[in-house]
Amino acid sequence: MTPEAKARQQIDQKLEQAGWVIQDMKQLNLGAAVGVAVREYPTDTGPADYVLFVNRKAVGVIEAKKDSAGENLTVTESQTQRYANASLKWRKDNAPLRFLLEATGQIIRFTDGTDPVPRSREIFHFFKPETLASWLAQPDTLRLRLTEQMPKLPEKNLRDCQISAVTGLEKSLALNKPRALVHMATGAGKTFTAITSVYRLLKFGGAKRILFLVDTRNLGKQAHQEFMAYTPPDDSRKFTELYNVQRLASSNIDPHSQVCISTIQRMYSILSGEPIDESAEDMSLNELQQIAKQEKFVRYNPAVPVETFDFIIIDECHRSIYNLWKQVLDYFDASLIGLTATPDKRTFGFFNENIVAEYTYEQSVADGVNVGYDVYEIKTEITQKGSELKAKEWVDHRDRQTRRKRWSETEDDTAYTGKELDRSVVNTSQIRQVIQAMKTAVETQIFPSRQETPKTLIFAKTDSHADDIINMVREVYGQGNAFCKKVTYRAEEDADSILSSFRNDYHPRIAVTVDMIATGTDVKPLEVLLFMRDVRSKGYYEQMKGRGVRSLDGDSLKRVSNSADGAKTRFVLIDAVGVEKSLKTESRPLEKKPGVALKDLLQGVAMGSRDDDTVLSLANRLVRLAKQLDAKAQARIEKTSGGIPVAELGKGLIAALDPDAIQQAALATAKAKGITRSEDTLLPDEIAAARAERVAAACVPFDKPELREEIESARREREQLIDHINLDQVTFSGFSEQAEAQAKGVIQSFADYIQQHKDEITALGFFYQQPYQRRALTFDMLEELHEHLSKPPLMLTTERLWSAYARVQAAQVKGADRKRQLTDLVSLVRFALGLDGELKPFANEVDRRFQTWIFRHNAQRGTAFTTEQTEWLRLMKDHIASSCSINRDDFDYAELADKGGLQKAWGLFGKELDSLMSEMNMELVA
Repeated sequence: MTPEAKARQQIDQKLEQAGWVIQDMKQLNLGAAVGVAVREYPTDTGPADYVLFVNRKAVGVIEAKKDSAGENLTVTESQTQRYANASLKWRKDNAPLRFLLEATGQIIRFTDGTDPVPRSREIFHFFKPETLASWLAQPDTLRLRLTEQMPKLPEKNLRDCQISAVTGLEKSLALNKPRALVHMATGAGKTFTAITSVYRLLKFGGAKRILFLVDTRNLGKQAHQEFMAYTPPDDSRKFTELYNVQRLASSNIDPHSQVCISTIQRMYSILSGEPIDESAEDMSLNELQQIAKQEKFVRYNPAVPVETFDFIIIDECHRSIYNLWKQVLDYFDASLIGLTATPDKRTFGFFNENIVAEYTYEQSVADGVNVGYDVYEIKTEITQKGSELKAKEWVDHRDRQTRRKRWSETEDDTAYTGKELDRSVVNTSQIRQVIQAMKTAVETQIFPSRQETPKTLIFAKTDSHADDIINMVREVYGQGNAFCKKVTYRAEEDADSILSSFRNDYHPRIAVTVDMIATGTDVKPLEVLLFMRDVRSKGYYEQMKGRGVRSLDGDSLKRVSNSADGAKTRFVLIDAVGVEKSLKTESRPLEKKPGVALKDLLQGVAMGSRDDDTVLSLANRLVRLAKQLDAKAQARIEKTSGGIPVAELGKGLIAALDPDAIQQAALATAKAKGITRSEDTLLPDEIAAARAERVAAACVPFDKPELREEIESARREREQLIDHINLDQVTFSGFSEQAEAQAKGVIQSFADYIQQHKDEITALGFFYQQPYQRRALTFDMLEELHEHLSKPPLMLTTERLWSAYARVQAAQVKGADRKRQLTDLVSLVRFALGLDGELKPFANEVDRRFQTWIFRHNAQRGTAFTTEQTEWLRLMKDHIASSCSINRDDFDYAELADKGGLQKAWGLFGKELDSLMSEMNMELVA
């Protein structure tokens, strides 16, 4: 069978799956079905591969190509257009056909000729004929309605950030941008904003159905409640009285629903045919390891065709759109709208850097939407250094799951680190000391005037750890069961009812969670967060902290914490495991704290944050920086600022907050207005106005981005010389200053190249922009990228880049003495973009994944792989490490051919070979 014939066979199959009847001209019968696809239909420019008829009317054309033409399929568009404009034999109406498609056996591209600016897009599968019939019956297209028919947004009862988000999104959709990101701080009303957009898209945009995608069932419940509570600005009825909202709990989508709320796990289950364990919907994708069988790709489901949704709104999109789950988004022909408070580089890249709204934590605090926070540290000897159990000591041995104990001797000396606490070893004294220290700190320093324990949330490592904490909290506080409860998906009591009580009732005062309240769940009265677990993900940590940022008025706070003296003004993060330092978090608490990043203080002031803590923190940092900088750096800053030395910039901020000077300024302003005032009769508003004027004047220099960049640049230069937090890991000894400077130059050239070629590789775009099932193509992209990098004047080979990083950041670089492979470029780009904390050879990661994969495979098989099979799997693994993938053709390469090639491998594995290769490609590389 020729490649062309094979492609047509697959095209026919996909058309039939979508409900089309396929006919040759000799068997033409347009009455056979609603949709008929006629092969080789004659036109005055030659036979068209397929002409589509809906209700006997010619409506579209398909230009079919062999699979190898897929990489250049867009050039076929002119050919498709020619057939669409041609005269069809026996057709009286010669108007151009509306629907234009190009297809191989693998890829389909679609253009609607009546869109405002017709633009082709890739679709997962052919549309059903009934869908095209409904589009033909409409007077205009969805994209035309988004461009011309969206009325002005009523701004009443909307915050400025919400107005900006809705209008920014509608502007993006009008420009036919397929992906848009809404970045709004926790507590700013992302869901309310999204529902406002959903209402307008349904009512004015004429959207048929919208998918609201979440990653936990709990967030789905919350979203459903908000839809039920929403009242649109132009109608007194609730949203759910106007539109049918379905929260998906099975595989059946209500044909009458206009909004469908679903977890991405359930939607993946529907599309892949993989049964779902309901508990999978309860786990945040930050916590859920994606180990489903990789061969379970999503496949076409006629009950849920690709055109089911016009828009997909992805809540907490920073964590739910990668790996297996991304296939859900690839499947539907829908515009993607992401919502997140904590985007990372992958998020920006996935949404094509189309940020339609941005409302940061600093802005939300300045606006009173959220509150700031303090960090309180608790350190214990064992938390930091671990300890050792000697052999022959009598201790409890506890089963991890059943918690059954046995009293026996230890067999060997057991040394453990702080990271192993509460996993392999539980030290009850360590838990007791942390809880006691928290109790003392809250009662004597943090909230000394409170009569009751403020609402407190403790983050535990595991469910077992959570139980240990609960028992210790009750013991240390001398309280009963109601005082402290576990809120996790595995809790014996109903988690939702406990969460409701924690939010609204006096008890419980303290809740312990592993994951359920980590993200997205509102508990506004929370005033203390205790971290007894470390968190690797920067975004996840920001989400966890977000549980405490919500503001709350005085009356509402007093309902659950009666001795509170007013509205919630802050929360306190108690760090018992070094989580703040371990992450080098990008969080920006607006407080006088030495750990706040200087660039964030500068940005916060430039954005309008004028509270005392921010201004004083920036002032103190500038004064301190002035003492550290050399004369050249100080001169550059002074020149950029317009003649103000860096120390004076800091002193000016401090002087602006001088209470006496503010008072005198307020008196002078009152006198100028002819108002008689004394220090005792000044009004609060007059003092506030004087303060705002003085602080604004002192902050004017920081409006200049050049000055902010110059100050931050000077700080970075200074820190590069003194930033040796872990001396035995980070050291530059042995390299001359000239060699180190050259290495930094190489790294900077690499970073600059990435920055200047965003359209090619932003946030590893060649991984995240490719539909999931076509990631094997990325090796060709790597070759192309390496070719560009290694040419003059850059000359940035993988060897040169690796060597440069090894000199400048030795503690974070592994395998410097290894021979480089082309695939190591993947590791280099990920490290440069900050996606990986360590620079390790690509083959190392493949080796690690291979060990995990083969161990699991042997455990699941009736019999383990034989020694000879294992040896061949290792050869295949090595090929993947150097080439990103393996297929049948690769067995002609020397290292495999010398061992017997494809014939030998087939003899060992039989029909299982193809599935094993597919599984290894995904498990070891994706």
